[in-house]
Amino acid sequence: MTATEKIKTDALGPAKVLQLYDPQSGLQAILVVDNVTLGPAIGGVRISPTVSPLEVFRLARAMTLKNASAGLNHGGGKAGIIADPHKVDLEKTFRTFGRMIAEITDYIPGPDMGCDEQAMVWLQEEIGRAVGLPAELGGLPLDVLGATGFGVACCAEVAAAEINMSLSGARVAIQGFGNVGLAAARFLAEKGAVIVAVNDSRGTRYDAKGMNIDKLIAVKKKQGSVIEYDGGKKMRREDILGLECDILVPAANPDVINMMNFDNIKARLILQGANIPITAEAETELHRRGVLIIPDFIANAGGVIMAAMEYQRKNESEAFAYIKEKIQDNTVQMLERMNSDNLLPRTAAEELAKRRLKTAMSYRSWSHKWG
Repeated sequence: MTATEKIKTDALGPAKVLQLYDPQSGLQAILVVDNVTLGPAIGGVRISPTVSPLEVFRLARAMTLKNASAGLNHGGGKAGIIADPHKVDLEKTFRTFGRMIAEITDYIPGPDMGCDEQAMVWLQEEIGRAVGLPAELGGLPLDVLGATGFGVACCAEVAAAEINMSLSGARVAIQGFGNVGLAAARFLAEKGAVIVAVNDSRGTRYDAKGMNIDKLIAVKKKQGSVIEYDGGKKMRREDILGLECDILVPAANPDVINMMNFDNIKARLILQGANIPITAEAETELHRRGVLIIPDFIANAGGVIMAAMEYQRKNESEAFAYIKEKIQDNTVQMLERMNSDNLLPRTAAEELAKRRLKTAMSYRSWSHKWG
């Protein structure tokens, strides 16, 4: 699927595809509410100058499958604000966006690339609904707590065992050392994994002996980039995909692994920390080569699970316990289906999610309204 392809409807949706424009500010945005059979859609707001309707739809569909897999009473949606987060007034942008989606009550926004819990506060003040709020305001801040990265690490325990890999001592490369990648590194290191490579927009830092995670996180937060870490060697940003490692965690942009570079991958296990980080074609080829790939909506569901727990007024410990239980159970079920029916991991995972959705859809009318 390429960025120039049109959004195609199917048995699941999308229910709404909206291109939004505010004439006064010039702000443009995209909102896709994919499927609300299970409940109002939860999905993040991505702010990027290159975000497209097709990308937002693909992300919304991933959220539909993710929420269904996680057993949440929520559908899937996603929003994209077409702007550079470093070049706009974020408060003005998010407050304007909030007013633009005020009447779309079957969509509950959460944080995504380019924004954080502060942006969710602005949306909450404007429209009365958002998840990922600061703890001081009764929320469970997904990025501060590292919910998505925690889920990736929980998934890693099950997935590594599937290929007879010990997580203790496993060499890990993390592509994208933002909120998800940072948390994944921290939780994987706590389980004994060795972080040998990380990257961000400024480059890659590689140390075959392993990195000091506390030091790496401190450098990233203080100096803004992992390339300032003083161990190992500095490399180009794209070099991380071809480095020697056991586990690769793509945790940044969509389609970063594709048919142009998939053959460089040396990892035996890929845990998709980001949403749609691998093209379908590359995913198929890597599977044929024997690489185990855990799809995004299985591996990185920790964030939306915590968001749903916040919406239900659950506490932090309850949320973390449910993340671990649900992600590990889903990984086991996916692997069993993959092995028994000789399926691609994504196909096996999608069948499990769609089974719940289709059963629910047989009871509920598309005309049902949430909010």
